[in-house]
Amino acid sequence: MARLLRTLGYEARIQPYTAYGSRTKVRVLGRVLFAGPGTKPDHFDQPVYDMRSLARRGFRNFMSQIDPHVRVEITVDTAKGAQVFETYADRSGIIDEIIPVELEPGLHEITLSTDGTNTVTANAHVFDDEAQEIAVVSDIDDTVLITLLPRPLIAGWNAFVISQASRRIVPGMPVFYQQLRRHYGENTPFIYVSTGAWNVAPVLERFLFKNGYPAGPLLLTDWGPTNTGFFRSGTRHKFTTLASLREMFPNTRWLLVGDDGQHDPSIYGSIVEDHPESVAAVAIRELTDDEQDLAHGAERPLASIGAFGRALVGAVPKVWRSTIGRNESDARPATVGPPSSGAGRNRSEHAHESVHERHGVPWVSAPDGFGLIRAARAIGILGRHPREGEEKLP
Repeated sequence: MARLLRTLGYEARIQPYTAYGSRTKVRVLGRVLFAGPGTKPDHFDQPVYDMRSLARRGFRNFMSQIDPHVRVEITVDTAKGAQVFETYADRSGIIDEIIPVELEPGLHEITLSTDGTNTVTANAHVFDDEAQEIAVVSDIDDTVLITLLPRPLIAGWNAFVISQASRRIVPGMPVFYQQLRRHYGENTPFIYVSTGAWNVAPVLERFLFKNGYPAGPLLLTDWGPTNTGFFRSGTRHKFTTLASLREMFPNTRWLLVGDDGQHDPSIYGSIVEDHPESVAAVAIRELTDDEQDLAHGAERPLASIGAFGRALVGAVPKVWRSTIGRNESDARPATVGPPSSGAGRNRSEHAHESVHERHGVPWVSAPDGFGLIRAARAIGILGRHPREGEEKLP
C-alpha cells in the first residue's frame, strides 16, 4: 500500500505528539502518515483548541494510511544552540525516540521534519527529577472519561461508531487533577496512559483540553497487525510504561490513578509491592453500577449508548460482575481505614471513600473525583497532612 500511494504522488506528513523528558533526555513521539500531493506540512498538526475532530464518528480516526520506515529529523534548541537528531519511523509509522539533550525544566518546543522542509512542531514537557515532589500517572479509559472499555463490543461501538463529542467526563476528576497541579506546582508532570490506539490521540488531547485536565503527554499503543500484534495487552503496556518512567525519572515518586473496571488495581498493586519507594500513593476511581454492568456482564445498559448500542450488550455472554464499585458522592470526609469486605454487599450502603495502606503506600478509592479529593486530603496528598491526634493510617 505504501508503494502504491507513493506512486500516486502521496507524500509523508508528520502528526506530532507531546514529548516529555528529564533535564538530560527527552522522549519524542509522533506518527508519519500519507497525505495528498501538495498538502500543507501541518495537515495532521491542528491546534488543540480546534474541536472539529470531536464531532467526527470514531471510525474516521482509523482511516489515515501510515507511511512506514521514514527518516525523521528532530531539532531541539538548547543553551548550546540547535541540536539535530536522526531517527526512523517503525513499520507502524510511529516515531518513538529518546534523545540525549540538556534542557531546563518547563515547556519547550521541538521540530520534526521528514525532508528538511516538511516541518512541524511539538511541545516537550521537561521535568526536574531531583526537585519534583510528585508526578501523576493517570489511566484514561473510565478514569478521566467514560468509555466502558472492558466489554469488547461496547468498546468497539464507543471507538468506531458514536461521535467523539458524546464522550463524558468522570465527575470531579478535572477538579482533582487541577487541585493536584495547584498544590504541587504548574510544572507537575501529568502523564496519561491508555491501551487506546495512537489514531485517537488528537481527539483525546482535545477532550482533555476542553474539560480542563492538565496538559501532558499521552502514552498509547499501535493499532492493527503490527510488531505487537492485533490484540494488545493493556496489562503489558502499562507495566512497560511504568518501568520506562521509573528508568527516566529514578528519583520521582508517582501518584498512580486508575479505575477498578479493568486491571489497574492489580497492576498498581504489583508496582507497590515491587517498588514501594517510587509510589507516593494510589488512587482508584470506582465504577458505578451501570458501568460495572456494561464492563462485566450487563443487566442495566446505559441509555447514552443508544438502542442499537444496548442491543450489542446481549450479544456477548455474561461474565462475573465485580461488586467493588460504589455510586454515591456527598460532602462527608473520607473514612480512614481498610475498605469493607464481604460477598454481596450493597454499594449504596458503603458509598464512601476508603483509605488504607499497602506496603506502606497510601491507597485511596472513591466513586468520583470529588471523593478522591476528600481521600487525598485525609492522607495529606492534598491540602494538609493529618494533625497530631487525628486518626492515622493503620
